[in-house]
Amino acid sequence: MNPAGPRKGFVPKAKALNCPNCGSQIELRALGAAASVICRYCSSTIDASHPQLRVIAQWQAAMTVEPVIPLGSRGKLRGVLWEAIGFQQRGITVDGTNYFWREYVLWNPYHGFRYLSEYNNHWNFVTPLRTLPAATTVNALPGMQLGKERYRHFQTARAYTWFVIGEFPWMVQVGEAVDAADYVAPPKMLSAETTDNEVTWSESEYLTGAEIWQAFGLKTPCPPPAGVFANQPSPYAGRVAAMWRSYGLVCVGLMALMIFFAVTAQRQKALDQKFVVNAGQATGEKSFVTEVFPLDGKDGNVEVSVNADVANRWVFLSMALINEETGQAYDFGQEVSYYSGRDSDGDWSEGSRSEEVLLPGIPGGRYYLRVEPETDASLSGPIPVRIQVVRGVPYYLRYLLGMLLVLIPPVWVSIRSAAFEAKRWGESDYGGGSSGSEDGE
Repeated sequence: MNPAGPRKGFVPKAKALNCPNCGSQIELRALGAAASVICRYCSSTIDASHPQLRVIAQWQAAMTVEPVIPLGSRGKLRGVLWEAIGFQQRGITVDGTNYFWREYVLWNPYHGFRYLSEYNNHWNFVTPLRTLPAATTVNALPGMQLGKERYRHFQTARAYTWFVIGEFPWMVQVGEAVDAADYVAPPKMLSAETTDNEVTWSESEYLTGAEIWQAFGLKTPCPPPAGVFANQPSPYAGRVAAMWRSYGLVCVGLMALMIFFAVTAQRQKALDQKFVVNAGQATGEKSFVTEVFPLDGKDGNVEVSVNADVANRWVFLSMALINEETGQAYDFGQEVSYYSGRDSDGDWSEGSRSEEVLLPGIPGGRYYLRVEPETDASLSGPIPVRIQVVRGVPYYLRYLLGMLLVLIPPVWVSIRSAAFEAKRWGESDYGGGSSGSEDGE
């Protein structure tokens, strides 16, 4: 006996014995550590600590379940080489429907026992806890705290053992039941299993099927996971907050630009002209042109504002901004209308006596406006109209449109993240879904 303990290169060999019930050969891999072993041929539960492997209970399994990870397989997880020595299928019954998951017992002579659980191809590496978590509240729901991590209650159910083979560190048998409670903080989960005389706590960490297949060198195709598991990490975790922070920074930048250009805007008043539209005349009045006015500088925006003294009537101005030197014309039109009255709900009004049109990218030069007014011929009375042309007016719409456009990605990711979490919690005690997708034999 080496007082320093086993050598690091030493790999314990399995001890071969015979099942006292059917005579089949049984290999004990965790000899001295396992409390029970289940014969894979006759499903007898055998006391592994008894020198003659006394049969405790014989359970003829109602179904045969083949482990995805063959017992005796070795795989490296978390930098440690583990051997799969036990397997059980467990489940709960909800509204007469059975929902199953599978658990594997992992053994390493230097690190003891760990476990793998699998449900709908979602995997978890399970470590028994030596420290008890403390009860707390998370988002107004019951929770547990372990260290600095806070776990939110997900589900509590009565879990039964349906099928077992291999070695276990406790006296396992088909039909045993525990009250199982899960608390999640993706990608981790706390689980408590309560029997009549004890409570056992464990901590799980989510693994992908690809990690399991690579660790144990499995040759079969790795199936994709179905649905969203309790502690499955969200693919949007961290992205939502990061994208909203980025959106805030972009908005600050756009606001700064908008303020800068508003302060430095030219605001050159190029034209201020008044005229009268005779409402009693027929529509489609003859057009006229304004005086010539300069637009200084290179390309820039031009605002044409129209103010008409209308009351329960309208006037439409068909206009063209024309370059005197090149003849280049920019056609546009603007209606001004204002209506008001009183009814059973009180005073009302709609429309406005002032409207503006913004023309972007107008080159510098000498211009005039061609104006063709139009109004309702059935109404009499002149309509005073005033047209103003201002060069270099701040253009706020582009910044507002920019803010709306950059809003799309964070809103989209937030919606996707919310949908993912809705699927997760739809399977909990607090959602509208069932306990999981049906998975029977």
